[in-house]
Amino acid sequence: MRKKLSKPEKAYKNLEFLKSSDARIIRILSEFLEPMQRFRNQKIYDTIVFFGSARSKDPLKAKKELEQVQKRIAKPAGKPGPALQKELDFTLNQVFISRYYEDAAELAKRITAWSKSLESNHRFVICSGGGPGMMEAANKGAIEAGGKSVGLNISIPTEQYLNPYITPELNFEFHYFFMRKFWFVYLAKGLVVFPGGFGTLDELFEVLTLIQTKKVLKHMPIVIYGSEYWNQVINFEAMVNFGTISKADLDLIRFCDTVDEAFIYLKDELTKHYLQTEQT
Repeated sequence: MRKKLSKPEKAYKNLEFLKSSDARIIRILSEFLEPMQRFRNQKIYDTIVFFGSARSKDPLKAKKELEQVQKRIAKPAGKPGPALQKELDFTLNQVFISRYYEDAAELAKRITAWSKSLESNHRFVICSGGGPGMMEAANKGAIEAGGKSVGLNISIPTEQYLNPYITPELNFEFHYFFMRKFWFVYLAKGLVVFPGGFGTLDELFEVLTLIQTKKVLKHMPIVIYGSEYWNQVINFEAMVNFGTISKADLDLIRFCDTVDEAFIYLKDELTKHYLQTEQT
């Protein structure tokens, strides 16, 4: 007599299959459909996305590290050696960058407070990449204003760890960069770009390309915050002079150096293009 077979596992419960290359399309679709369901359940209609460096420190930590280097310099007589001078220059730059942490938190706080004053307080929810640095600052500001905040995290080997200021129901962990980028753009009604590195540049230029090529048709004000940093990193005027972009392309971005300036610009643009048009 043949032994009675046990009931096989359904395909959607087969973890070995789901983790295989054959099921990649299912995993991709999951990173599209599962966030969609959560955003719908949380009544998140649109977002203001903050980009910026994961490596930036809060001002207190940056100043503490500078003080430690300065103490080491003060011990021996004379000038510091090349290695110590290089370390001093680096920590001074870290202090310079850290001031943007506070600005990111304050701007996110103001946007959230304004959003909560609207008839629907589910509008213009702060969204970041969910990690440390500028991302943490943005989520922190939103939470301090009593609002929700979105974190679109990504599994990578270094830098990216979860910051504690994300609304639990809006805390996401992506495997695929392109699905994460989709959710950055799909709900966004505005973008604020703080000083950052390769990842920040990648995200900024991808959005600019989508708008420039009219793959994104909605109005999306883009604030590039901190002209002292960005003017050293990117020469947009040179791109115009060499003919690689047009002069009109510069109208896609707005440089801001104060929280007041950035907030007023975003509030005016969002009111004009979204709130007023919806009321008429």
